[in-house]
Amino acid sequence: MTVWFFFMSILIGIISKMKEKDIASTFISGAKDLLGVALIIGISRGIKVVMVSGGMDATILYWNSNALKGLNPGLFSVLSYIFYIPMSFLIPSTSGLAGATMPVMAPLAANVFKAAGLSAELGKSMVITAYQSASGIVNLITPTSGVVMGALALGKIPFEKWIKFTAKLLGIIFVVTILFIFIGTLF
Repeated sequence: MTVWFFFMSILIGIISKMKEKDIASTFISGAKDLLGVALIIGISRGIKVVMVSGGMDATILYWNSNALKGLNPGLFSVLSYIFYIPMSFLIPSTSGLAGATMPVMAPLAANVFKAAGLSAELGKSMVITAYQSASGIVNLITPTSGVVMGALALGKIPFEKWIKFTAKLLGIIFVVTILFIFIGTLF
């Protein structure tokens, strides 16, 4: 993506008949708006590396999976959604999050649903729904997202203002998602 950004900057400068110095200064001016974003993403990724290297992610997963055992399916599904919200922040990669948690959560969901006389497949589906829903809501605001932070930087919108602007919508999405997840366990 960086190479594409760089290449298109040069191409646009040439098409606009800009001088080399003007192309370079314009490029640097535009890139400086994204420097803060790059630092935030780098620091966030560093936190993830420390968590994974220190086994903190496995510890959090272990505690939460033990806390979710033996619950009724509706409560299990809702709490899985709530569990996945901070996990989605700590592990911003959706495939990384799935790889880290699904080997534990999918069988746990199957057992919880089977114990309640429901389909094990429904349990697995509900934990995947909880994971996807939590990942989706977090990706709207997470400072580890290059898309969110890049767009905010280019639009010159402070992150705090974005959070304040989206807070009500996020609250509505959170409540509606919990309702849908709970209702989904009934079918």
